[in-house]
Amino acid sequence: MAVVGYAVIVLLCFLFFRHWKRSKNSPITNWPVVGMVPGLLRNASNVYECSNRVLKHYGGTVEVKGPWFAGMDFIVTSDPMNVHHILSKNFVNYEKGSEIREILEPLGDGLINSDSDWWEYQRKMAHSLIKNSKFELFLEKLVRQKAVNGLIPVLDHISELEIEVDLQEVFKRFTFDNSCLMVLGFDPTSLSVDFPKRTYAKAFDEIEEATLYRHILPRWCWKLQRWLQLGQEKKLRKAWETFDGFLYHCISSKREELSRCSRTQLEEAGEFDLLTAYMMQAEKGHIGGSFGESNKFLRDTAMNLMAAGSDTMGTALSWFFWLVATHPSVEMKILEEMKEINIAAKDDKKWDSFGKQELDRQVYLHAALCEALRLYPVVAFDPRTATGEDTLPSGHHIGRNTKIIIFIYAIGRMEEIWGEDCLQYKPERWISEQGGIISVPSYKFSAFGGGPRSCLGKAMAFIQMKIVATAILWNYHVQVVEGHPVLPSVSVVLHMKHGLKVRITKRSF
Repeated sequence: MAVVGYAVIVLLCFLFFRHWKRSKNSPITNWPVVGMVPGLLRNASNVYECSNRVLKHYGGTVEVKGPWFAGMDFIVTSDPMNVHHILSKNFVNYEKGSEIREILEPLGDGLINSDSDWWEYQRKMAHSLIKNSKFELFLEKLVRQKAVNGLIPVLDHISELEIEVDLQEVFKRFTFDNSCLMVLGFDPTSLSVDFPKRTYAKAFDEIEEATLYRHILPRWCWKLQRWLQLGQEKKLRKAWETFDGFLYHCISSKREELSRCSRTQLEEAGEFDLLTAYMMQAEKGHIGGSFGESNKFLRDTAMNLMAAGSDTMGTALSWFFWLVATHPSVEMKILEEMKEINIAAKDDKKWDSFGKQELDRQVYLHAALCEALRLYPVVAFDPRTATGEDTLPSGHHIGRNTKIIIFIYAIGRMEEIWGEDCLQYKPERWISEQGGIISVPSYKFSAFGGGPRSCLGKAMAFIQMKIVATAILWNYHVQVVEGHPVLPSVSVVLHMKHGLKVRITKRSF
């Protein structure tokens, strides 16, 4: 799916949108000296409800002005032609930039947080490993085993006790364990019936939370906090040290394990985690210079892969199950499709017999997942910085070092792309008359990014989501607790602000 992209100056963008709650047509005032800050600070909630209206009012692109000389001006766009221009046609002119790299300091020099030649080098390396057919089979087997041995027992336990559970928390634990297995070859078993304390996962969550504050606060403010070790920066330092200790321990253990293993047997089996794969590539000299022997390189690589595949996947599953639970007709069609595939396989009771061939035949399920990601992309913003002057297709002039935010959340809700029913959850919009999935260009469906920086793990994401969706929907009925509020939180990843409280009941056919 979503590699994770991050918003620049997120709060200002959110507050800007919120200003329009009371008045649809009144322009926001750009005051002398302070810019738009008074209007931005006047309203600070319900921002997602207003975002589409604001961008629609301004034709899909907004110039946001901060205080004079503060360097806080930026542009927000959801215009598909602008998005295509930035992500693809003039890709080389729009990088993450030094400020974003500094904000995302815990990611080190990994794939998400790098630009230019170093990014391209890492991208090619990751592509060669992740797109390997043996690794895809290994991932499928790993996720299926975790579903059988971890997810199903937990949901059985919950259904038997007839208790409420936060399904978002269940998915966070499930995807964190999967990411650790896939990247590090280690299972922290944070998903079990007693919901154990998640030391490493909690540290990972705290790093994400503190990173959000770096987006929100002025640069001088969080840097001062970092120097004085106060507030979120103090919390970040402790969480960072905890998670780094975990990563370096895994790296050290993996080196010891590899010293005792036969490389030939590992390569023939093809069932090994990405950390092992990178170490084996280093031994062959495929990772140049000193990086091949560098624990720092392996640490940054593992951290970026974890960031790309953990919280994002759990969040995507949370929104999908909320939408399915509140749209019974969609649930019924997914189940009918599963039954037909099972009957064709002459095994109408075992969901876990679904291999890649059966997963690929689940067209309606695939459409339902795409539709959930359209409405609730796990990363709502993709920030870029212009390295040189440019003019967008919308006519907006871009100066050197201009910050641009691609507002992915709004792109998925544009009438011009998706029609008048764009706010409805309608999987059928993804299915052609011939019964296949309609291909939508990435500048119109940007949940997995677009252009050269598009997400490498898109196919992996759909495999994982389909396995989990099949496992749960075949065995259980999910009902959202009455009155439970569901709305997106202001965060780097589009979590549900209050979680997803549900009741789980065993399904009988």
